[in-house]
Amino acid sequence: MADHDLTGFERGTFTHDGTTHRILRRGTGPAVIVLAEIPGITPKVLEFAERVAEIGCTAVLPVLFGRPGRDADPAHIGRLKAGLYMASSIGKVCVSREFTVLATGKSSRVVTWLRALAAQEHERCGGPGVGAVGMCLTGGFALAMAADERLLAPVLSQPSLPLALTKSRAGGIDTSAEDLATVRGRCEREGLRVVGLRFRGDRLVPGDRFDFLRRELGEAFTAVELDDAAANPRAVTAPHSVLTEHLIDEPGQPTRAALDEVLDLFRTRLLGQRHGPAVEPSAVEAEGEV
Repeated sequence: MADHDLTGFERGTFTHDGTTHRILRRGTGPAVIVLAEIPGITPKVLEFAERVAEIGCTAVLPVLFGRPGRDADPAHIGRLKAGLYMASSIGKVCVSREFTVLATGKSSRVVTWLRALAAQEHERCGGPGVGAVGMCLTGGFALAMAADERLLAPVLSQPSLPLALTKSRAGGIDTSAEDLATVRGRCEREGLRVVGLRFRGDRLVPGDRFDFLRRELGEAFTAVELDDAAANPRAVTAPHSVLTEHLIDEPGQPTRAALDEVLDLFRTRLLGQRHGPAVEPSAVEAEGEV
């Protein structure tokens, strides 16, 4: 896959509290904030945004790191170039005060900026509220954003922070206790639903993290946990990116069912369309356990 030239995406910027980031948008209808994984907004992330736009929502992609549209697949650009690009994005994150990489129970400062972005996009796009998808490093951001009542459809795809260097970090997530308590209250009062996605063998997203979310959110947390064998075998890297690099976009594939689960959440919560999940959560969780 070649670099994406961003055709079909509107470009702009958003500033809050002195911090400015570039923004990409596509589609019409209620907003879904799409938070890219490391190393940035790759062609696969843009493909996911296009799927969000196709169902009648506006995909909004803040550029937090990396070069939008750049192909980072080692199979296409080689392991050396892919590794250097990955390192440059990680380096930016590590030196930025906007991101919390190691601390457990602490929301990154960028979450405040993202909530402000969500508020603007809600006003701009209309609808009952806003959705958000966080991926990898940004996975937990979608959970922390849900402390704001505008966020109606949070999705945590392979939430990888804090880095699981110890058991306590593996069993936590990068969301403050206050934000998590607010989200829990919304789940109880408003029926807020939080969806999490991971491959079982992914060391960056240990099972303890999803166990923690089950304990904290109860039945409001839908865990979609896939066998590593369900990942796209053409991907060079180990199974990790459920909605992008490791997606097999074919009917009947577990990763496609996970994608449909996410899109149906947006249809139900943001568009008022009543769609059942593409596959029952318990069935997805049981994949590979027979």
